Amino acid sequence: MAPDSNPRNRLIDVVLDDKSIGRGPPDVEHERAVAIFDLIEENCFRPVGDDGGGPYRLALSVAEQRLVFNVTREDGQTVAVHMLSLTPFKRVIKDYFMICESYYEAIRSASPSQIEAIDMGRRGLHNEGSQTLMERLAGKIEVDLDTARRLFTLICVLHWRG
Repeated sequence: MAPDSNPRNRLIDVVLDDKSIGRGPPDVEHERAVAIFDLIEENCFRPVGDDGGGPYRLALSVAEQRLVFNVTREDGQTVAVHMLSLTPFKRVIKDYFMICESYYEAIRSASPSQIEAIDMGRRGLHNEGSQTLMERLAGKIEVDLDTARRLFTLICVLHWRG
């Protein structure tokens, strides 16, 4: 279920905990920055049961193989902290990385129809991961599909340490 169209039901900031997530090579850091920029630029995000309204800040960290969503208001007041097991994402992230490698190889030498077929598979896996994220957030945080896609991209980038 997507949050209503209230313009306050959105993220205005996303930060990553360097201690639990770590830093990667410059290429990975660039991908992280782009993923965060895209997420903040356009999103629908509302913690379930929060009547105070946003906008919200999201701090992501990893603790004991769990992705921690620490949601605060603009002024820093804690709204919710949710922990999601990373286990349901492992297979789709692994498959997504493998097909991305195939896609980047195909760009160099494959025909346009082969590239398009691989890209369709890549998008399908991305959608699967996004749906899994929406299911895992159900009852905790309402997001629309586009926001789930951007968050899943960020989760993938978090796993891509180079």
